[in-house]
Amino acid sequence: MSRHTAFRFCLDPSVEQSEVLARHAGAARFAFNQCLAMVKTAIDQRKTSTSVDVPWTGFDLINAFNAWKKTEDAGRVIAVGRDGEAEVAVTGLLWRRDVCQEVFEAAAVDLGKALKAWSDSRSGRRKGRRVGFPKFKKKASGTASFRVRNRHRDGRAPAIRVGDNDRHRSVTLPGIGQINVHDDTRRLRRMLSKDRAKIVFATVSRRGGRWWVSLSVAAADLHSTAAHPARDPADDAGYVGVDLGLSVFMVAATTDGKEVARIADAPKALVAGLVRQRRLAKALSRKQKGSRNHREAAAKLARHHQHVANVRRHFLHQVSNALVKTHDRLVIEDLNVRGMLANHRLARAIADAGWAEFARLVQYKQAWRGGTIAVADRWYPSSRLCPACGRIRSDLTLADRVFTCDCGHSADRDCNAAVNLARWGQAHHGSHRSPDPQAGGRAVNARRRDPADRHPTRAVGARPNDVGTEVQPAVPA
Repeated sequence: MSRHTAFRFCLDPSVEQSEVLARHAGAARFAFNQCLAMVKTAIDQRKTSTSVDVPWTGFDLINAFNAWKKTEDAGRVIAVGRDGEAEVAVTGLLWRRDVCQEVFEAAAVDLGKALKAWSDSRSGRRKGRRVGFPKFKKKASGTASFRVRNRHRDGRAPAIRVGDNDRHRSVTLPGIGQINVHDDTRRLRRMLSKDRAKIVFATVSRRGGRWWVSLSVAAADLHSTAAHPARDPADDAGYVGVDLGLSVFMVAATTDGKEVARIADAPKALVAGLVRQRRLAKALSRKQKGSRNHREAAAKLARHHQHVANVRRHFLHQVSNALVKTHDRLVIEDLNVRGMLANHRLARAIADAGWAEFARLVQYKQAWRGGTIAVADRWYPSSRLCPACGRIRSDLTLADRVFTCDCGHSADRDCNAAVNLARWGQAHHGSHRSPDPQAGGRAVNARRRDPADRHPTRAVGARPNDVGTEVQPAVPA
């Protein structure tokens, strides 16, 4: 099993099961907050005594929480005997056996990861923007969620099962039982029956007024017929550049200027539902906080946001699937989406486009099929470069939809950029490493500036030296 994926289903629980799911989510939130309180207490005590150990890793936090939940600090039951004397009858967290114990462990592991991310970011070992110290989770504003592992014990069925007892549209979770789902589970059941997949863990969350379960699956590689044929390492042909935009979502072209794909009709779900969103937001603002009407209005607004996200996600999956199925060598841009969002006139349209999510989908899907993915340097002027003479137009604006050059070359702006990206991939074939798909752009030290950029650019025209990015076969995640 070398491929990791996830199957997401919408749960259809009964009233009793909904209460059990909410109880597990509350237990996860409680365990996270209690572990964080123990960490903060230990940090304060360590200021006066260096002998105090601070539980920091997930393993240490699990042990600390397990030890705490059996003490009187977690709870106690006092019984009065016939002689009138009171004594402690039961100590520990009284309701700890009402939920699956793995919920506590998963919450402690999550806090351990958050603490490690904070310490690595503070010391400069973590790339990207600086990460803050973990905060306590709130019931009102936080997302209700929990995670359980799929344990395989000898002679027993797995803890997490799909389609058990001839109920094909159902998922069985440890400590909760069998819950119906709205979606078809046939594909996952077929993979499990053929030993081509193994469920690792399940994450249950509540979004948009509904409960969802995401099953993390370790799956076998795609069938050879679905994978791209292997190419000779010396072969530098077949590159297709992919240019993303707002008026036209995606244009793909080859090195010889042939346009192979154009997606102009993006759903723009956020803009399309803006009128309804404003109406629901106004209705929510008129309700009294804490009332039933306020909860119902908040649920309606949450369902609307969930619908917008689902429409956008479905569209991105469709476009990325069609792209990786037909082309084994793709070149995309390393867009600074966060910087682009600073443009308040285009921020809404850029956020609605989902460029960063599209790049993430293309990268891992191309890796599954054994294709090649290349990420052009962020400072490569794909839109302003003339592919005929190599001249860079510095006066090109967003309003110019046709690229024209003094040499006589003229082409559609988006197609011209895609051609330049394809030629960039061909020119840098096999010479550099592709950036980490999880890096999300240039690697910037969170505590100090990028060592390679000792004089960060502030002016629009300034930029560092153009460097290459390796083009190599994508490695499955």
